[in-house]
Amino acid sequence: MQEIKKNPPLWLSIIPLVILTVMLVSVVLAFGSDSLSGASQIALLVASASCITLGLLFKTMKWSDFEYEINRHIGDLGQAILILLLIGAVAGSWMISGVVPTMIYYGMQIISPQWFLVSTCVICAIVSVMTGSSWTTVATIGIALLGIGKAQGFHEGWIAGAIISGAYFGDKMSPLSDTTVLAASTTNTPLFEHIRYMLYTTVPAFILTIIIFVFMGLNHGGELTNQIGDFSKGLSQVFRITPWLLLVPVVTLLMIIRRLPAIIILFLATLMACITAIFVQINLVDEIAGGDAGSLMNRFRGVMILLYGSTSLDTGVPELNSLVATRGMSGMMGTIWLILCAMTFGASMKASGMLRSIMHIFVSFTQKTFSIVASTAGVGFFSTVVCADQYLGIILTGNMFRDIYKQRGYESRLLSRTIEDSVTVTSALIPWSTCGMTQSMVLGVSTFVYFPFCFFNYLSPLMTLLLAALGYKIKRCVKPSTSTEAA
Repeated sequence: MQEIKKNPPLWLSIIPLVILTVMLVSVVLAFGSDSLSGASQIALLVASASCITLGLLFKTMKWSDFEYEINRHIGDLGQAILILLLIGAVAGSWMISGVVPTMIYYGMQIISPQWFLVSTCVICAIVSVMTGSSWTTVATIGIALLGIGKAQGFHEGWIAGAIISGAYFGDKMSPLSDTTVLAASTTNTPLFEHIRYMLYTTVPAFILTIIIFVFMGLNHGGELTNQIGDFSKGLSQVFRITPWLLLVPVVTLLMIIRRLPAIIILFLATLMACITAIFVQINLVDEIAGGDAGSLMNRFRGVMILLYGSTSLDTGVPELNSLVATRGMSGMMGTIWLILCAMTFGASMKASGMLRSIMHIFVSFTQKTFSIVASTAGVGFFSTVVCADQYLGIILTGNMFRDIYKQRGYESRLLSRTIEDSVTVTSALIPWSTCGMTQSMVLGVSTFVYFPFCFFNYLSPLMTLLLAALGYKIKRCVKPSTSTEAA
């Protein structure tokens, strides 16, 4: 039996990537904004099939290698899938219960259009720091801010960009964030030392982001008071608006402060909203059920539908109708479908050894400070693109460069910071990644639409490259040996 080769040549390794790129470009040209509805998933599966076929033909893998990797990749998704389903339930229950409409109603009166974008970014940053989760931030306060922004006449790409920029500031900097903890632990860096060191790149990137949003907000005309009035009237006609509904997000925030697990927080937030819907928006529950109004079983049916199914309400304002429509848990199935297909491609690339071969090309350039940081950022972003998951990107990059940084005499916090700047914040910009697909589905805004406006998400890696080029606050622990440099 021929021995399995574990290091496929580079030319072979890039073939699945070329196939995936060609197919994705074709899909975007053919389907446009609907490219993530199924065609992209097929492209990922075709690329996976080509990778597995080449791996088997050229003896770089066994079928059992792929089975092992696909089981491990998808097995690790269990908690993420459950969170996605709960996010769908939160979105449906918070909307029909009137929680989000109430937040939109009062938010339109409080937040000035000129300061809306910067307020959105800062609010999401604060909430995300407290929650440690960009997903939770976007699924709760993010949806309400999207409604306020649309009422004030902002393009949905600008609104989503402000929301995601703020949400990923907290996802990157919060000690409660799993990506922050993972980046620190993978590189053997003390957590708070890792967070403090990230301030050198994160603060300038966030300040520049704030300046951009302030400038755009001040140039936004405040003449859309009629649209704000229409939104307010439409919400008050369909939903019962009362400040008491704000108790639901307040209690949710208290649970966040108490550092309860995300799954528990989302479940209890959904439960509170369902109870609220029964007592406050009972007419809407009956309308959704569509049966005998007033019966206990009919209301039970209505609550179940708002959790798992699609709902649509007529507010008299077409733009508002699309905003208050919900898709529940079933609306997250497209996201889960895409994630599974992306994970299949990542598993096939790793099992065949092709991912490792391509990543070693980046490693070969790690000689000077800038090159080692740029190579780390390149591997981090590339692995996230291929594996479609920020956790895998962090782990792969950390494991690959940990010894290299040590041999070169660089501090581990430089590695951990570079990983966060290149993986955590850029994951939301990749349409087929877990983060990109989740934010797109929750907000109802295509990744291709909000991508140009997520300034913080691509200013962060640029800032880390700039500081590496300048050598600012980058220390060498020991002088690298001659043999190491030669390597």
